Amino acid sequence: MIRSELIQKLAEDNPHLYQRDVERIVNTFFDEIIEALARGERVELRGFGAFSVKQRDARTGRNPRTGATVEVEEKCVPFFKTGKLLRDRLNGLES
Repeated sequence: MIRSELIQKLAEDNPHLYQRDVERIVNTFFDEIIEALARGERVELRGFGAFSVKQRDARTGRNPRTGATVEVEEKCVPFFKTGKLLRDRLNGLES
């Protein structure tokens, strides 16, 4: 599902809301998650999962095309860990 499909689904399920309001809600939701991760905070959505930021150390990599060694700088990467409810539903263990 992509963002526009999510907005469309929410607008259909909530006919009392204008589509532009649903779009603003969804965009605000994602923007807040992005801002929290940028500050290094953890975002937990109970039953769904948790977003966090992991630090990757600098390392020596290899260019797969040429085989040349390349220095890769340290960086922060987003990380998602599924919640128990989501994991159980994916594995057919609905409660």
